[in-house]
Amino acid sequence: MTAAHDTRSPSVVEAMGVVLHDAGGPGDADPRVLLGLALRRNPRRAQLLVSRVLGKHVPTDPRLVRAAGLLLGARVADVLDGCAPRPLPVDALHTAVAGDRDAASAVHAEAVDGSGRAHDVAVLGFAETATALGHCVAEALRADYLHSTRRPVAGIATAGGFTEEHSHATDHLLLPTDPAFLTAPRPLVLVDDELSTGRTAFNTIAALHETAPRQRYVLAALVDSRPPDSRLVDDVAALGARLDVVSLARAGVALPADLAERADALRAAVDAGPTGPGPRSPDVVRVRLADLGWPHPTPAGARHGFGPADHARLAAALPAVAAALAGTAGLHPGARTLVLGTEELMAVPLRLAQELADAGHDVSFSTTTRSPAVVTDDPGYALTSGITFPAHDDPADGPGPRYAYNVGGPGDQRWDHVLVVVDPPADTPALDAGLLAALAGRTHALTVVVTP
Repeated sequence: MTAAHDTRSPSVVEAMGVVLHDAGGPGDADPRVLLGLALRRNPRRAQLLVSRVLGKHVPTDPRLVRAAGLLLGARVADVLDGCAPRPLPVDALHTAVAGDRDAASAVHAEAVDGSGRAHDVAVLGFAETATALGHCVAEALRADYLHSTRRPVAGIATAGGFTEEHSHATDHLLLPTDPAFLTAPRPLVLVDDELSTGRTAFNTIAALHETAPRQRYVLAALVDSRPPDSRLVDDVAALGARLDVVSLARAGVALPADLAERADALRAAVDAGPTGPGPRSPDVVRVRLADLGWPHPTPAGARHGFGPADHARLAAALPAVAAALAGTAGLHPGARTLVLGTEELMAVPLRLAQELADAGHDVSFSTTTRSPAVVTDDPGYALTSGITFPAHDDPADGPGPRYAYNVGGPGDQRWDHVLVVVDPPADTPALDAGLLAALAGRTHALTVVVTP
């Protein structure tokens, strides 16, 4: 019997030719579960590995997002203590990624219970994707935390910086209010969502080591996809320091030799397709967390540092703050709700979303981004919808477009409620005219939540 000829056109993922392999061991997650594939609009790197547990490009159960960070932090603790990284609850984790909210709740509960003793380390998260992930790792370690930033702040001196070579926005600043965060000789834990080559990590370690040498670094990522011939650990050893790499999953990534040409052709084909309708003016409610019991003096993020006492204050106050937010915004437990963070502001939106989910609300969490990527509603492709809008926080590097992915297309089911979380510098008329207007046709209700 002659086999039928497959006349279908290849999907975008098939046409890209990028293949992920599981390179981990027993007790590790499968990177093919944790990651999807998409195309960047960036000449430095064509492929985009889209995390399903990060809460950046994909609206995700916030309990799963926090659990992934806490589990990563627990594995870092194991390595710091001289132990092998603990096995992950792989089956439950994979089931949660598939959308099972009960599994997400169970994995979150296990991750919270697995957090152990305090460690005298500093934790540094990479903006913009790993700011909340770094918070979770630091929380698990009960450690001091700082994340890099692309927003200079008047009155705060720059204590350091580095370059992320493949990123759309390459320059990072380090702005701790306490300079000892970077100069104390304790181990430094660097946190990123995905480790591809290690160049960003090495650039950071080399820059910091030159001014404040230390004996030990740990690099933590959700997925480690370095090639087998990576010399990252050896290069750090040449500086006179030890580096351990910790992840939830290890991936092999096979790239076709003509990926750049394939990517150009696919972008052109997608860009020739139809566009959706323009935005309309939204009706917006504004809520300020300072009016809902925010625990002063806890900062709303770690741009300038966030310590164990801040973690404890926030954890104690969050259930009441989230309940007050639900009441003020008019959320209902059965309503399909999206909590949308904005660029580097991920940790507070994540924790609010997680508390709402714990209270029985149907909540997903994701975040806007600076990174341009191809959007197409194609089988197996990771970014099926997206909106583009102008920057709304008067960025130091000038105006430019920003993006939110997988928030729904013109023909998709609308959210019942979207909560957009911003800090005061980002609550501007440009927010209303841009992001909020673009979201208005994708939700029945829209609330802006302003942090202190």
